[in-house]
Amino acid sequence: MIIDAILSVLTFKTIFFIAGGTFLGIIIGSIPGLTVTMGVALFLPVTFVMTPIDGLSLLMGLYIGGTSGGLISAILLNIPGSPAAIATTYDGHPMAAQGRAGKALTISILCSFFGGIFSLAILFSISPILADVALRFGPYEYFAIALFSLTLVAGLSGDSLAKGMAAAGIGLVVSFVGMAPVTAYPRFTFGFPELDGGIALLPALIGLFAVAQILEEAESRKKPIPFRTERFSLRDMGFSLRNGLSHFTNWLRSSLIGTGIGILPGLGGAVCNILAYGAAKKYSKHPEKFGTGITDGLVASESSNNASTGGALVPLMTLGIPGDNTAAILLAGFMIHGITPGPMLFETQGVLVYGIFTALVISNLFMLVAMFAFMRGFVKVLSVPKHILLPIVMALCVIGSYGINNRLFDVGCMLAFGVLGWIMKKASMPITPLLLGFILGPIIEVNLRRGLMRTQGDFTPFLTQPISGAILGVTVCIVIVTIVRQFKKPKPV
Repeated sequence: MIIDAILSVLTFKTIFFIAGGTFLGIIIGSIPGLTVTMGVALFLPVTFVMTPIDGLSLLMGLYIGGTSGGLISAILLNIPGSPAAIATTYDGHPMAAQGRAGKALTISILCSFFGGIFSLAILFSISPILADVALRFGPYEYFAIALFSLTLVAGLSGDSLAKGMAAAGIGLVVSFVGMAPVTAYPRFTFGFPELDGGIALLPALIGLFAVAQILEEAESRKKPIPFRTERFSLRDMGFSLRNGLSHFTNWLRSSLIGTGIGILPGLGGAVCNILAYGAAKKYSKHPEKFGTGITDGLVASESSNNASTGGALVPLMTLGIPGDNTAAILLAGFMIHGITPGPMLFETQGVLVYGIFTALVISNLFMLVAMFAFMRGFVKVLSVPKHILLPIVMALCVIGSYGINNRLFDVGCMLAFGVLGWIMKKASMPITPLLLGFILGPIIEVNLRRGLMRTQGDFTPFLTQPISGAILGVTVCIVIVTIVRQFKKPKPV
């Protein structure tokens, strides 16, 4: 099966999609204001007419490339191209300002590559084991896991638990629009026949992540500052094998942090790169040098944020629960092709699963080659004015939303969700809980109904079954701990 999976990817067309996705992902990730989540959402409609392996390979390439691309602007502009590259600016730009931009880029690219490969090794080894365990799950366990994931994301995606829970509630309400899963009774359609099948996932995603970002950029009245990149030369790498081996402990620790944080739903690269940077500084013999252009900081940041990619795919592939924002969009990519991620995926679509694993490895290799080969081209893209770039992105959003079902109603849904996402950003409400509520709502409802039908309305087995009871107990504990922390947090004066 593994050999068949590898051969299914090693075709000219699939490799072209992987390489193209990785290349575009690097460009999107390197441009401040465009995120890898936005890029993957934008290209979801493109995959609609592809085979599952081609479409998902393209999305995986965008994921890997977009996560890595943020280091370019972080080092050369002191502006993180993505949240996962925030800590890269701490030492990357000081190194560039000192004339060591080539060395900073070389270290970051290599650490991105090896961090990603490390997380993929964990993904390959852990996913089949978790999937085998999850095969024994029933409606009680799936209900508990989905509720646990939703609660965890709602509590960790913002400074306010109330805002996180409110966003998750909005997502759940949106997921209830359309026919009920068991009775097929129409709900919240308000007389619109287009809503009988529910709100289409793709227009909602494009609106929340792409249109909302465009509206936020358009709202800004600040005069755009011309980008001035530091001069660099990749010939001046200043990085040897011996020097690299001296950073092995830091790289391993940071990769473990990135993979572990990636597995936890709702955190991802934005959190792990800062945590890994802090851990590297804590265990360093020269903590006072951090922030002045020390290579240890780059190793920590770039190893961890790329290691989070494989970690985020572990719960997605084994349980159907995304580990971060972009993994949630990837979940939608699976669903568009009629594939439901989870433990049965390894049984029914084994060739596809290992084909995706192969595509991830190839994408990391392409990322390594492309970053070195086309670095100067990527830097030139940074100079494209936003008043030219954003209208093009908006046009692609409209085309993508319309092309799903060839109806303007979906474009209206995209715009409505774009405005909703923009309002939530203005109100400092996290969008991730809304997205997870939208995706996990049907899973929660269906498994709750199945469990209650099995027990004739008795909720007790949800609590008495060992696995589901333990997961629900952990969920309650997390909510209580989060509430206590909210009350203990000092209020701003």
